Amino acid sequence: MTGQAAFTLRGRNPDVLTCIANLSNDEVFTPPELASRMLDRVAEAWAADHRGASLWADMNVRFLDPCTKSGVFLREITSRLTQGLARAIPDLPTRVNHILTHQVFGIGITQLTSLLARRSVYCSKNAKGEHSIATGFANDEGNIWFERTEHSWSKGKCTYCGAGQEALNRGEDLETHAYAFIHTDHINARIAEFFGASMQFDVIIGNPPYQLNDGGYGTSAAPIYQMFVEQAKALEPRYLSMIIPARWFAGGKGLDEFRESMLSDTRVRSIDDFLSASDVFPGVGLKGGVCYFLWDRDHPGLCDVSTHFKDWPVSTSKRPLMEKGADIFIRFNEGLSILRKVVSVESGKRASLELPEDQRFERLVSSRKPFALETTFKGKAKRRENDVLIYQNGGTGYIARKDVPAGTELIDKWKIYIGRAAPGTGNKDTYPHRILSTPFIGEPGSICSETYLCIGPFETETEAQSALSYLTCRLTRLLILLHKPSQDTTRKVYTFVPTQAWDRTWTDAELYAKYGISKSEIEFIEKVVRPMDLTTDLLGDVAVDESDDE
Repeated sequence: MTGQAAFTLRGRNPDVLTCIANLSNDEVFTPPELASRMLDRVAEAWAADHRGASLWADMNVRFLDPCTKSGVFLREITSRLTQGLARAIPDLPTRVNHILTHQVFGIGITQLTSLLARRSVYCSKNAKGEHSIATGFANDEGNIWFERTEHSWSKGKCTYCGAGQEALNRGEDLETHAYAFIHTDHINARIAEFFGASMQFDVIIGNPPYQLNDGGYGTSAAPIYQMFVEQAKALEPRYLSMIIPARWFAGGKGLDEFRESMLSDTRVRSIDDFLSASDVFPGVGLKGGVCYFLWDRDHPGLCDVSTHFKDWPVSTSKRPLMEKGADIFIRFNEGLSILRKVVSVESGKRASLELPEDQRFERLVSSRKPFALETTFKGKAKRRENDVLIYQNGGTGYIARKDVPAGTELIDKWKIYIGRAAPGTGNKDTYPHRILSTPFIGEPGSICSETYLCIGPFETETEAQSALSYLTCRLTRLLILLHKPSQDTTRKVYTFVPTQAWDRTWTDAELYAKYGISKSEIEFIEKVVRPMDLTTDLLGDVAVDESDDE
């Protein structure tokens, strides 16, 4: 082994992989510290399942990163195996060559990242290059495979990943972003093509690309990370761990089947949930946070759910991912306890999170176009006889009553208007925050465009004011947060909110007493939900993007 190769196996400071810029928010390089935490989780599971044995002392274990970018997972695995196999294979060059040729495998997502990964792992962009620390390869790729893959176009979209043909059907000098791991119907056969033999991987670990332009309106994009998870499961490794956006917990375009599959899979043994993506990916704007999970093929059971946010104490609970009566993952452990109390009081059910049909606040909330008017609709500036007031993006206007396309039964009722998209903080997740844009009373003789949802109807102004006070309560907005995956606040996010008697001004103190909320639970609520002032907050609300990402 050359002196240069020996140096690459030693710890070094600074680590170059902490210094490179991300390709985009959708192809994010994994920080070495995060890769190490994920590998620690896998090693702990291995030890628990193998009577305390070390994963890194087993010379037969195979690892695969199916979406390698910087090569950080493969490099960290190689480093750990190099130490762990010292007794089994005393000679260092022989040991390293065995690890790299028989145990560590990767699939590059682009030509550039495959070269970067080889440089990280083999210390050479070519596996059989002059400075490579591996001596057993007959080709330049080694066990880090990459080959240009093309999309399979049909009706303007890729049949495998859903990418838009107009955006990604590009020349040969540009990357296709047709990721080989998910562009096949027969992944086992494809793996044999990649690496020259059929093989079983013990550990699959990685950080997949998150989404691709799907050819929709504007910057519309469809998630693809779930395809990597599903394809990895199809290979039936002993352990699978990936870090992915957390929006699948409750929403996200095209994620319903994936969410149901994950939440009903008892082999998901742990989830580490980070409320802010910047806590693990510094400088990355990824609304909704991220999570990494551990899937254990041979040992199903309850899941260890851990919530991380900045300097908050880590909250961990062992529980099922799919709670009875819920169709989403309840993100906060403390929030689950609070929700159970609310449902128990309203329905008497302790084993289900489902509110009785006639007690669901969501029944009062309109669809995304309560009066069938687009968010771009602009009413007339001056009022004429038989016109109604319209609350629209950027202010108000007027429209003839006869021209209102739908929802006419609501025109002369009292109601509440609330923005479809909550005021954001850019791409950052900060707490406490308001959860909702500021609601306001809609008087009889008024309607709204798609910019707002309509809540009601109410027979009197007193009832509308009562419901308005309820929406300002922190507990109400926490229940909304539990079902809210993004900035968009559709009717569905009100699933866990019960109705009340609209005969008083509601306060958190009254709601806390009604549902038996404990002091520690109140402290949690006030840590994540900001107070809402109907006057100052309304003045501060601004129009935000209302793109439909559900």
